[in-house]
Amino acid sequence: MSSTHSPRLTRRGFALGMAGLTFTAACGNGVGNSNASTIDARVDATLNQMYSLYPNTVEISEKAAGILVMPLITEAGFGFGGAYGRGALRVNEATVDYYSAVKGSAGLQIGAQQYAHVLFFMTDDALADFRRSPGWAAGADLEYVVSDQGDSLATDTTTLRTPVLAAVFGRAGLRLGATLEGTKYTRIIP
Repeated sequence: MSSTHSPRLTRRGFALGMAGLTFTAACGNGVGNSNASTIDARVDATLNQMYSLYPNTVEISEKAAGILVMPLITEAGFGFGGAYGRGALRVNEATVDYYSAVKGSAGLQIGAQQYAHVLFFMTDDALADFRRSPGWAAGADLEYVVSDQGDSLATDTTTLRTPVLAAVFGRAGLRLGATLEGTKYTRIIP
């Protein structure tokens, strides 16, 4: 009795393939170079770039209780997708913790991109909630001070009272619409 097997792509095989693609994309993301000094150097460079390109973020940073800087997020997808990056939380310009960012998604998507993002915790409560959480997830209620088109948005007293503000910038790749919704942040030890 012989059976013939035709090659076919199963959901499991597809998911494993996407996981491999995402891991491969993340390899250029500093996964192997995760020591504290490397992350801090990337955070410094990212902040310098953001302040230079988007001057409105200087005032926001000065008023924030803390800022989470993710210098490089690598995101890839083909049906299923994922994103990964590492960064640092700074309070009063000093690094207090290191974090990873992970995001998974499904649906109509294809391509890969890399970008940086910064979360500004504008209240002590927002910062405390983030630091206490074993895995804080970004929601749809984030207000963007640098849009996904790279435009700098005006900051006013209403904006500065929002608990968490976000800046997404420095995109490169063939995937449109970087959004932080669903991104999960977890404290790490580099």
